[in-house]
Amino acid sequence: MRIGLFGGSFNPTHSGHLLVSNLALKRLRLDRIWWLVSPGNPLKDNYSLASVDQRLKQAQACIRDPRIIVTDLELRIGKRFTADTLFFLKQHCPKVHFIWIMGADNLLQFHLWKNWEKIVCLMPVAVVDRPGSTFKISSAKMAQRFNRARKPEFSSRNLVENLPPAFTIIHGPRSNKSSTAVRAKLNYIK
Repeated sequence: MRIGLFGGSFNPTHSGHLLVSNLALKRLRLDRIWWLVSPGNPLKDNYSLASVDQRLKQAQACIRDPRIIVTDLELRIGKRFTADTLFFLKQHCPKVHFIWIMGADNLLQFHLWKNWEKIVCLMPVAVVDRPGSTFKISSAKMAQRFNRARKPEFSSRNLVENLPPAFTIIHGPRSNKSSTAVRAKLNYIK
């Protein structure tokens, strides 16, 4: 089984999340993508964060593809940090080929995540290009630190089977949508 892990607040879910998921399913040849709905982001102000239950229901309502699974796994296993969650999954699902999926906008501040280097060494990483991030990717600390682990995009279909550290950048259709912009627009309308 080849499973992509796409973590986030999903506050709210929008078409950009679906675009990234569909692109990853196709390019990485995944069997499933699990949306890991985070209980809270340690690097963000969680003041405007809807409850996990609300975000789960809203995300599930957006899904039409049965290969995309929305889960509150982090809440259920009591993990707050991505590295801990990924370690848990590797320990409890040793026969599954996992790959971490993230937007290029997150790559730019990835070095601020707790144990970010451990994440890269636990499983392959697919970075999906985002508007405004294309020319900044190479300067990201992760891209510099793990430069020798970068795989060409044309080999992304087998990335999930690579021994970590291994990462690639995936280009394709991009969305300008962001949860922050959606929330700002909703607050403006109110």
